[in-house]
Amino acid sequence: MKLTKHMLSLLVMVALLCCSLNGFAAHGEKKTEKKAILLVAFGTSVPEARKVFDKIEEQTRKAFSDVEIRWAFTSKMIRAKLAKEGMMLDSPETAMARLMNDGFTHVAVLSLHTIPGEEFHELNQNAQLFGQMAGGFEKILVARPLLSSAKDMETVAGILMKNIPGRKPEDAVLFMGHGTGHHPADAIYLAMNQVFQEIDPRAFVGTVEGKLTIETLLPKLKQLKAKKVYLVPMMSVAGDHAKNDMAGDEPESWKSVLIRNGYQCESILKGTADYPEIVEVWLDHLRTVLAHF
Repeated sequence: MKLTKHMLSLLVMVALLCCSLNGFAAHGEKKTEKKAILLVAFGTSVPEARKVFDKIEEQTRKAFSDVEIRWAFTSKMIRAKLAKEGMMLDSPETAMARLMNDGFTHVAVLSLHTIPGEEFHELNQNAQLFGQMAGGFEKILVARPLLSSAKDMETVAGILMKNIPGRKPEDAVLFMGHGTGHHPADAIYLAMNQVFQEIDPRAFVGTVEGKLTIETLLPKLKQLKAKKVYLVPMMSVAGDHAKNDMAGDEPESWKSVLIRNGYQCESILKGTADYPEIVEVWLDHLRTVLAHF
């Protein structure tokens, strides 16, 4: 979520007011340590896809049973849509203000995004601002998103390649990432494409909005002379992009484009967070942050 300076100033004022009203320790007193984990996702309005967040929370609670766990969605559009359905989800900034109001001293924010793109950097920047408030958190740190190192990429690619049921060696695989046309982190999808290619030359990465479009992949598929293509989301949840842009029946969906080009298609509607082994990659990033508390 893009915050204007005016909006951020208001949030800061609200958080500081909450701190004073909540009876924070007087000057010179040591506050009792109180830890919390804030899980931050883009969010989804697809009910089936939201079940994945329950699995993430369950796995996180098992790993950190003694720490408070809360949620926030970065997408204003998703939050507004869910609000109309009676589901109120906080923005990361509102969630951080609530945690401050509730007297938490140490907060670990886990970015459940795929790449360290624009949303991750805004999350990290705003968390740092909350950390600078007098009388607020003693420490707030942001754990890295899923694909933040070469090791992360190799681990995630290996898990995804092992979870394509029914695939034959001659079948091609296209992984759909979100992508971005205005942030350098889009290059991570190029790197992931190379990682998949080293595992299997019939596996490729494409994106909805980035450089690696379905049009750039068609010539590569033609060279392979593959007859069948598996479509797999490389997003945390199999939400709107996976159901419509990838596997939908609309003329511009990946499935429709491929069928028009003579390929058989099979879609796997499972996001990366559907795999406990991949969630563990995120949780390892969280462990790294918590080790600094």
